[in-house]
Formats: sequence, C-alpha cells, structure tokens
Amino acid sequence: MDRFENMNTFIRVVEAGSISGAADRLAVAKSAVSRRLKELEEHLGVELLHRTTRKMSLTDTGRAFYYQSVRIMEDLLEAELATSQAHGTLKGSLKIALPSTFGLMHMGQAINEFLKIHPQIEFDLDFNDREVDLMQEGFDLAVRIAILPDSSLIARRFAPIKTIMCASPVYLEQKGLPQSPDELRAHQCLVYNLLRDYEYWQLTDSSGKEIKIKIHPYLKASTGEFLKDAAVKGQGIILLPTFIVYKEIECGTLVPLLQNYNLPEIDAYAIYPPTRHLSQRVRAFVDFLVKRFEGTPYWDSCLK
Repeated sequence: MDRFENMNTFIRVVEAGSISGAADRLAVAKSAVSRRLKELEEHLGVELLHRTTRKMSLTDTGRAFYYQSVRIMEDLLEAELATSQAHGTLKGSLKIALPSTFGLMHMGQAINEFLKIHPQIEFDLDFNDREVDLMQEGFDLAVRIAILPDSSLIARRFAPIKTIMCASPVYLEQKGLPQSPDELRAHQCLVYNLLRDYEYWQLTDSSGKEIKIKIHPYLKASTGEFLKDAAVKGQGIILLPTFIVYKEIECGTLVPLLQNYNLPEIDAYAIYPPTRHLSQRVRAFVDFLVKRFEGTPYWDSCLK
C-alpha cells in the first residue's frame, strides 16, 4: 500500500465530491480510486466517508483527517521545493483565522507585503471573532487578541494591545465630562458584549489600586467598529482597543477620558498547533508579523 498515493486520492475525492470526479482528475479508473480509499480506511481502522447511492460526505473523523492530509501533502511539496532549483521559494496555502475588526483594519496591508515577498503563497482567511478549533477546522494558525488560557497550542506575541476610554465632543457637551470612575455609572456606556463581565469596566489608579465599576450598558454590540461609529455620533462612552479608534482620536471626533487612570492591556498573538515539523510557511509568516509590528504600534500614536 502506498500511503501517500492513497492519501492524495482521498484528498482528490473530497475536492471532487465523488469517486468518478477524482478518477478523472487523477486519470485513473474508478475502481483504482475505490481500492485506494478502501485500503486507507482499512489501514486507519475508521470510516472516512459516508457513501450512499446519491452522494458522498465526510465523517467527523474524515474531516479532521482531510485537513491533516492537505497539510502533510503541502509540507511534502514544500520540502521538495526546498531541495530543488526553487530553493528558498515558499509555496502552498495558509489558512488563517483572524479577529474581524483587527483583521480588516490592520492585517490586510501586512498580508499584501508578505505576498510581495512570497507571491506563491495562497491565503485562505476567515474573519470571525469566534474561537476556532485549529486542528478540527484545518487552520494553520490564528491571530487572537486576548489573555490566553493554558492550552496545548503554541502562542507567539507580536503586538501589544492597549485600550482607551473615549467619547465624542457632542456627547460630552450634553452629558458632561466624567472626572472619576464612579461618575461612569451615570453615563451612557457602549459595550463590546463578547467579553466576559462586559458590564464591568476596570481601571487602575496612580497608586496601583484596581477599581471595578459596574456600568449600565446603553448599547451592546459584538463589533468594535459599530461601537466606535455610535460613539462618534454621540451615543455614549466606549472602552475599546486603540487600534480601532486611533484615527478618530487623532482627528478629534473622539476625546480620551480619565487619562490619569490605567486601563487593561492585552496582546495580539499568533497561535498554531504544536507539531514536530512546523511548516516553513507558518514559521515565515509568524516571523514576518513579529518583525513588522515590533516596537510601538502605529495605532498608539494617539496616546499622549
């Protein structure tokens, strides 16, 4: 049994959606494709595909094996390229999960710059704030902005993420400027509702004392850009990362508040599964992110 041939056949069946389609792509008989699938399932001791007279679909185990197989075949191609005349060329796909706002606002230019260096990389990007399962869903890596829990995943920090409290001049003229954290209780607060304890805002005073204020959410949303736009229109006070609001602060449509208090800081990480062999594509992209965002991020230029 040729494991790689059978694995490659399995990939083609999934991509074609049928045994006959895979046979056409591989230029072999349908019986050969069926035999290779049977050999692979017998070797693994699991069913990879549900087969009926009308359609074929992946089992849960088959789906996970498909993603792993694609990665293995791409790594094999990469190893061959590294020892061929195309030495140093990166080729293959990078499937990446990105937080929606940070991904749309700040990762586009970074990815474009990386593609200029490595034009044969094919990006597959998922912009979503949910926490994906990298292994089960076939992601090569994810960008996460969080305080990370302990896990088997490997995390590499590439940028600090500061938060800032702000409101529009129109809102402050109508409702007044809060002079202390306690005064936030009487204000309209716009909150990001994907955070735990989103009804509480935490600050630290100059002596290091932590102050936790229960605010009354006037508007809740799962996207920071919506909250930013609502704040610019005078709907209330926001507490968001600087990477979302830095342009509005620089042009004066949002005004920083309670700047003599410190606000929570987190980090942006590149997350990837632990493997004995880390793909050169993943390694190169993570190294690129660390280099590109080193030092003070450009979006923190709004901080005084």
